Amino acid sequence: MGKISKNNKEERQILRDMPDNERIKAEYWRLRKLYSDIEGNKLKLVLKLIARAAFMAVTLEDLEKYISEHGCTEEYQNGENQRGKKKSSEVEVYNTMVKNYTAVTKELAGLLPQPSGSGEADDGFENFVNGRED
Repeated sequence: MGKISKNNKEERQILRDMPDNERIKAEYWRLRKLYSDIEGNKLKLVLKLIARAAFMAVTLEDLEKYISEHGCTEEYQNGENQRGKKKSSEVEVYNTMVKNYTAVTKELAGLLPQPSGSGEADDGFENFVNGRED
């Protein structure tokens, strides 16, 4: 599916440690393609982040499916007379994981290789703002 450098032992180890789940591996390789030009120490960081992002993306999809089928709440009973509804455990896990996933993908986005000549064109706005008198 993907191409691994023969001397990239870190990536081989990451793939060995990854859960045996085809959806997670497919997501890993989808993300991995975006970072094919990164090398060295930055690559080691990116590979671990990609593995985490792939796992979380698939897990979030599974949680979303479960929540849509079973709802956001579950009934509880504490003792004989205390019962009610509370946020389901899956919703709590989902909320925590989506925050972590957002943080990882934000970090990955910052590590994306920038195409040459992709600098923003100067539209003069900064000069205008900095030249204003208060």
